[in-house]
Amino acid sequence: MDNINSLKVDHMPRELTLILELINQQDNSVNSKLKEDINWDLFVDLVMHHRLYPLLYSKLKKVNDFVPLDVIQMMGGYYKRNTFQMLHLCGEMERVNEIFSIKGIPLLFLKGPVISQSLYGNLSLRTSSDIDFLIPIDELKEAEQILVELGYEKDDYIDTVLEDWRWRHHHVTYFHLQKGIKLEIHWRLHPGPGKEQSFQELWERKQISSYTRYPVYMLGNEDLFLFLVSHGARHGWSRLRWLVDIHILLQKGLDWIGLYQLLKQYQVKHIGGQAIILSQQLLQTRLPRDLKSALINKRSIKLAQESIFYLERMVNLHTDPVPEEVSIYHKRYLFSLMSYQQKLLFILSFLYPYPEDAQTLPLPKPLHFLYFPLRPFLWAWRKTRKHAVS
Repeated sequence: MDNINSLKVDHMPRELTLILELINQQDNSVNSKLKEDINWDLFVDLVMHHRLYPLLYSKLKKVNDFVPLDVIQMMGGYYKRNTFQMLHLCGEMERVNEIFSIKGIPLLFLKGPVISQSLYGNLSLRTSSDIDFLIPIDELKEAEQILVELGYEKDDYIDTVLEDWRWRHHHVTYFHLQKGIKLEIHWRLHPGPGKEQSFQELWERKQISSYTRYPVYMLGNEDLFLFLVSHGARHGWSRLRWLVDIHILLQKGLDWIGLYQLLKQYQVKHIGGQAIILSQQLLQTRLPRDLKSALINKRSIKLAQESIFYLERMVNLHTDPVPEEVSIYHKRYLFSLMSYQQKLLFILSFLYPYPEDAQTLPLPKPLHFLYFPLRPFLWAWRKTRKHAVS
C-alpha cells in the first residue's frame, strides 16, 4: 500500500494546525511549539470558516492556559447561539416531517439535526444552516405545494429545457421569511450526470433518528458515508466540519464489506480513499487494515493532496465571486474526481440542449427537439458574440 502519510501540509496556516491539534487531543495537552506566535484573529476566522466552534469550545475551556479569554468567550457565545439554532431547526424538521408523513410522502433527511444527533450524540456539537431532505422525484410537485401552504417561498428558480433539470440539478431551495429557515428539497443526492442510489434503495436501508418523538428517517450509515464523502469531495473538503463527520462516522462500526461494494458499484472508491487518507492524516482516524488496502492507491493519494489546496487558502466556494485562480483550479479538480465513465457522461452531456439554447433561439415547445441538432451552432454563435463584445 502507498504511503498515506506523505501528504504535504507544510503550507497550511499554523493556526489551522493548532485547530487540528485541539480536535485530536485526548489528554488536554497541546504541543508547546503550536502555542507560540498564534494569530488569534486568524484562528477565530478559521474556526468560523470550518464551522468547528461548537466542537472546539469545550476543548478550549480545558486548555485555557494559553488561549486568550476573549477568544474562549467568543466561542462560547457562538456555541450558545448554535444550540438555539439547532433546536429551532429540529422543531421545524419534526413539523415538516409529520405533515409530509400524514400526506403519504416519504422523507429521508440528509444533514442537519439528524446528523448532529446520530454522529455527535448532541445537537449542540455540529452547525447547520438549513434542513435538507430527499423525496421521490414524482412527489416533488405535491411537496412544493405543501411547503407553500406552510409559508415557504421558493428561493431559486431553475431555467430548464427538455426537462434537463431532472438530472442536471439535484435540489431546490425554499425559505420561510418569518422563521428564518431554509429548506432544500432534493430529488437526487448529487448533481448529474451520474449514477446514484435510487430513493427506494435508500429507503430500504434507512435508519430512524433516536432523538425525535415522531419517527424521522435518515440514510443508513453506509449510504450516509457515500453521500458525505461525495459531497465533501465535490467541495474540495474546503470545510473541515465535513471531514470531522467522516472521522466520527468511521468509528461507528460500519458494514465494511457492504460499504466497499457500494463504493465500487457507484465508481467512487477513489473518493472514499481520498476521504480516508485525509481523515487518517489530519484527524488520526483508526481504520481496519483491509479497508485501507482496498481503497488507498496512487489516485486517492493524489486527490487527497489536491484537496490540501483548499485548506491552505481558506477557500469559500459558496460566496461569489470565487477568485479566478480558485475557480480554474476547482474546475480541473472536479473533473479529476470523475471515473472514466463519469467523464464520458459529462462530456456527452454537453450535447444535450441547455436553457441558453432556448434563450438564443426561442422555439415553440413542440419543436424543442430541434435544439439537439442546433446545439453546436447555437453554442458557436454565443461564443462568437461573446468574443465580439469583449
